[in-house]
Amino acid sequence: MTLRIGILGAAAIAPNAVITPARHTDGVEVVAVAARQVAVAAKYAAKHGIARVHESYDALLADPDVDAVYIPLPNGLHGRWTSRALSAGKHVLCEKPFTANADEAAEVAEQAQTSGRVVMEAFHWRYHPAAQRMVDIVRAGELGALTHVEASVCFPLLKRGDIRFRRDLAGGALMDAGCYAINFVRTATGEEPSVTSAACTMTSAGVDRATTARLAFPSGATGAITTSLLSRHVLALHLSVTGEKGSLYYRNPILPKLFGRLTVTVDGKRRREDVPKSSTYAAQLAAFRDAVVDGADFPTTVQDAVANMTVIDAIYRAAGEQPLSPSQ
Repeated sequence: MTLRIGILGAAAIAPNAVITPARHTDGVEVVAVAARQVAVAAKYAAKHGIARVHESYDALLADPDVDAVYIPLPNGLHGRWTSRALSAGKHVLCEKPFTANADEAAEVAEQAQTSGRVVMEAFHWRYHPAAQRMVDIVRAGELGALTHVEASVCFPLLKRGDIRFRRDLAGGALMDAGCYAINFVRTATGEEPSVTSAACTMTSAGVDRATTARLAFPSGATGAITTSLLSRHVLALHLSVTGEKGSLYYRNPILPKLFGRLTVTVDGKRRREDVPKSSTYAAQLAAFRDAVVDGADFPTTVQDAVANMTVIDAIYRAAGEQPLSPSQ
């Protein structure tokens, strides 16, 4: 079986996330694209070698020759179009964050669970061998009982008019970048945290450009996340895990082929593990194919998406802000 994918939106991320990996992944083909403007979709299709252009998202969902959709739309539209895709009988690879808030995530997850279709949240970092290596080191007890875990995902977004700074599209640092940091610490510990404190630095448009949070895990470990799109934390991409016996530092979990490295220190002895330079996106696409075609298990399930969104909402509330709403 060849998994035929349609893309909702002529998004800049789609070539890296799906279009290019599909050319090198057996059993996967990108066959269609739709955008709000047909002319934009046609230009995008011509540039990227996509055979069919649809005049609307609904028209693409009605295409019987599309088995699955990739949704790289603005955050506030993820839930709505995942739901519509499921109603149309399509499998879904949805960009993170899964929805605008945890309540919406729970609604979509319930629909997904009764649909018989695969729904995967596109935390591509989780599908790279280095991510699994990190998990294996922690679960094996090499670091001892965990005492603290923290993650930073900070990068500059200098274009003030970027959609990621729009509250009506569920933008902001926590949603766009912090969702990764939360996923890092949840994956490392295998536990769901409570939020003990948080602070947001807000823009005049009412979204956070930087957020910090302190966490507590059921095992007794503490945690922290730092995220920003515009702050003094210009660039930071890492996960650190500390235990009673030692520590692990994972540099650049999001794009490990760019200077990614695992550093493990136990009993004063340090070792560095270079990570494979393979594509996180290609690994994710292969996992999506295997889940659809063979029923293979995968980590970024709808249940995991609800849990991640629950922490996001709790951080906003701890910072004195309200969780975001779906786009109208």
